[in-house]
Amino acid sequence: MLTPSWLDGLALGEPVSCDVLEGGYASKTFRARTSLGRSVIVKTHDDPPPGLYTLEADGLNALRVPGAFVVPEVLRVTERFLVLTDLGSSVLADQTPDFWRDAGHRLAIQHQQTADKFGYHQDNYLGVLPQRNPWTADGHAFFAEHRLLRYLEVPNCANALPAEDRTRLERLAARLRDLIPEQPAALLHGDLWHGNLLPAPALIDPAVYYGWPEAELSMLDGCGNIPEDFFTAYEEAHPLTPGWQDRLPLLHLREHLCVLAHFGPTESALTKIHDTLAPY
Repeated sequence: MLTPSWLDGLALGEPVSCDVLEGGYASKTFRARTSLGRSVIVKTHDDPPPGLYTLEADGLNALRVPGAFVVPEVLRVTERFLVLTDLGSSVLADQTPDFWRDAGHRLAIQHQQTADKFGYHQDNYLGVLPQRNPWTADGHAFFAEHRLLRYLEVPNCANALPAEDRTRLERLAARLRDLIPEQPAALLHGDLWHGNLLPAPALIDPAVYYGWPEAELSMLDGCGNIPEDFFTAYEEAHPLTPGWQDRLPLLHLREHLCVLAHFGPTESALTKIHDTLAPY
């Protein structure tokens, strides 16, 4: 699907080839090579939700924090496609302990950027579903309403979640203040699973907002295979309240609910939600 108009006005040469890249859900993603020997990443969607790529570009720009992760430069943004600088492979296999220590330190620096309230200056997207980010003074209320309970109104999630688990989720949301300690409203990538962390080390595909740092860590931890070196380096620069490891499964409920909302009933997500909510 090589499209010459992708590179109009960028002085990068004519597109001569492209490869399909795997890993994204909201977009079709390509690495396009040009007649001048350059390569860029192009994300496209035939019928995107309104503002999908403008909001993604905004999130990338928000993550440009000195000392934190590299993020791709936004070369061109339209309603139907986004052109970014190419930061290389997305494969994290066989990364060294030094990589993970560096990544932990960079994420800690990102999380040192804080706001007075939770949320963001605008709503954006997590996948293709709206992510609501109203400025909220109370972090527990923000997470309960806009990161947990909001998925109960999405048909895929509402239809898949058993009634007893829905009741437990509502009960958990009402008790968050007893379960999760106060945390600053830190700058979060918002969708930080392995596929959005590159070996550069760099971040892609954000769903940015200001929220609990432990919520960000819960997503990485929930994906598995994050070595202790990462968390040790993170805590050296950004100490966490003791017991944080035990709280991560609760915070990772947001991701499981988001999976249901996008894909409908999946045995893995339903089982993890049920097991996490069982004590409540």
